[in-house]
Amino acid sequence: MRRLISALVAVGLAVLAVPGTAWAEEKEVPLATRLAAKSHPAVQLLATNYSAKLAVPTMAANDEEVQKLVKETVGKVVRGEIPQDEQSLYKYILEQWAADVDRFLRPVAPDRVVEAKVTGTCTGWWVTPDGYMVTGAHCVKPDTEELGKTFAKQALDQINKQDVTELIQAIAQEGQASDANIEKATEIVVEFNAKHLKIGEISQSTAVLQSVQGGGVDKTAKELPVEIVTVGESYPGKDVAVLKVNGQQNLPTLELGADDDVQVGDTFYIDGFPGTVTNNGSLSLESRLQPTFTQGPYNAQRSTQGGVPYYQTQAPAYGGNSGGPVFSDSGKVVGILIAGLNDAGGQSAQNQQLVLPVSVVKEKLNEKNVKPVTSGTTLSYNKALDDYFKRYYKRALPEFRAVQALNPGHPYVGKYISDSQAAINAGKDETPPPLVTWLLIGVAVVAVAGAVVLVIMLVKRRSRRGPGAGPGTGFPPGPGMVGNPGDPFGAQQPAPPVGPPPGQPAYPGGPHTGSPMAPPPQPGAPGYQPPWPGAQ
Repeated sequence: MRRLISALVAVGLAVLAVPGTAWAEEKEVPLATRLAAKSHPAVQLLATNYSAKLAVPTMAANDEEVQKLVKETVGKVVRGEIPQDEQSLYKYILEQWAADVDRFLRPVAPDRVVEAKVTGTCTGWWVTPDGYMVTGAHCVKPDTEELGKTFAKQALDQINKQDVTELIQAIAQEGQASDANIEKATEIVVEFNAKHLKIGEISQSTAVLQSVQGGGVDKTAKELPVEIVTVGESYPGKDVAVLKVNGQQNLPTLELGADDDVQVGDTFYIDGFPGTVTNNGSLSLESRLQPTFTQGPYNAQRSTQGGVPYYQTQAPAYGGNSGGPVFSDSGKVVGILIAGLNDAGGQSAQNQQLVLPVSVVKEKLNEKNVKPVTSGTTLSYNKALDDYFKRYYKRALPEFRAVQALNPGHPYVGKYISDSQAAINAGKDETPPPLVTWLLIGVAVVAVAGAVVLVIMLVKRRSRRGPGAGPGTGFPPGPGMVGNPGDPFGAQQPAPPVGPPPGQPAYPGGPHTGSPMAPPPQPGAPGYQPPWPGAQ
């Protein structure tokens, strides 16, 4: 039996070793690479435009407080507490103004009115093939104070420059202030104008900047108008919103996981559009509007004073990433990126982000009876990617083409089609033979194995016959015994006498010996940069 099994194994190995039929060695592709490839198509850049009429009062000095400060400054100079050079004097005065802007400056008429428009960017992602999307609430409903600061910084640039010049002239009188003092004066003006800015009725519109072929966004990108379906409260509330883009079908989507899919110590993966890249003018438009994929540990589970749960992670992210999906190792969404933590000085802490758990996202979707769906486009695309990363290019190519037929505007599938074809042409394909080939190989294995079994049985039978045995007669009985030597079945019996019974004539032709018994059977036969919420 051992010889038979060994022979079958040897035959099987010999068949599998035939050139062209061996299993291709699977090439390990990093998990983050596979997750990024699968998530990118469903992650979209959101742009929200705000426009309004802004009224900014004229800035005037509070003379009484300014005179007090001048006397105080002179006294410090006399006592040697402040150097006597002009720049040191300007620096001290500006520092006092910056510490309490409204003490030294007051708003007066007339108001200066400007038409202002600012744009914030965020990240959103499809949850249904017909155009429902998830993002952060603060991406489409920003804090009024934060929006006012943004208007003051971006839309009032010309007014601020004029006010800085007047402020410097009022303090310095003669001579040019240093760059450091001009910077401090700018800080004072921006804060004053932001505090006293009057914002008229705000007009708001949000759009998805649809990715172009090859991924990313450029000047030809189509803007798809967005309808706000439901919106929560900005951080520290339940900072999530559901949006809808009409007229869509077969969109790539992301699959939602559950809160208990992750625990502290796991790795989080974030996909989105950080404003540090999106607004970087040194990069080409096409490259800076490609999604950015980062990863980092899940550090702790937190909750706000209002009882809203949040995850803390060190996965790098910045303003503009807001609303972006956060994945676990399974590739399912376990939360959305919302805010960055601040240090004691109010500055953004390095790589300390807050993620709203996916259970809160599901709660908001359920309010409007929106059912997340993994689209057919995504199922086909992910299957094609799995084959592509195994270097099964011949198998992946028709699968990618099927995705393109489902969603002709898919931003990434075209490149995978051309890359797969190029790999096939270069002889890099490692697609295993189709099932029918393996069936034929299996039949061959069985046939060869059967032949081996037959040969082994014939050899064993020939060895049992011994020398001189006639063909087809089996093994002759041993002397004085009936049956085969070593037969384990039954007790051994004496052989009957040769010849006829006593008193009876013998048959003509000599004594009849009879036929020997056949051998018994053998046992064991084989078978943005948008407002970026921060937490103090």
